[in-house]
Amino acid sequence: MKNKLFVLILGLFLTLPSLASAHNQIPVNHEGHGNPKEDCCDKSNHRHHFMHGDWKAKMAAREGKILAWVDQYTPEKKAEWTQMFSEKKVLMMKWLSPQNVAKREQWKKERMEKMEKYRKQYDAGKITKEEFLKKVHGGKDMGHWQTYHELEKAVSEKNKKDAKKYLNQLLEQYKAHNQMLKDLMAK
Repeated sequence: MKNKLFVLILGLFLTLPSLASAHNQIPVNHEGHGNPKEDCCDKSNHRHHFMHGDWKAKMAAREGKILAWVDQYTPEKKAEWTQMFSEKKVLMMKWLSPQNVAKREQWKKERMEKMEKYRKQYDAGKITKEEFLKKVHGGKDMGHWQTYHELEKAVSEKNKKDAKKYLNQLLEQYKAHNQMLKDLMAK
């Protein structure tokens, strides 16, 4: 009897802190604000909602890190990088503005229809998993993330040649992303 009571008390002791911390989490919207009234996600998917965090702060920190690396490895391209980042901010603000709600919804709808079409082909065994992923992502892979991680690795290893290469590659990928946003808004 004492052992059962001890196990019960120990179990409660171990679970209460996690329950209390889960209660204190405030959901955030896509803008990074902690206002749950401006909820952007489906209420049934709580886990997705907590993953956003303050993405603007994360992106600003990443931008600062990249600009520091630019100063160190490719100072001749500093102006090009700052122009690209400022253009990116303006484009994102325009894309996320209320004026482009219809375009965002249309883009999302088309993308979801395309994904569903490829999902059915994959489930029927007509395409492989690799083909499915390639088609869903529009033939592009998440190259900018891979490039960023390779850049981080090169910087940590103090490999100037690779750092320059990856900085130039990342700049081109960011410019392509900016162009994609321009094209989406021009539709």
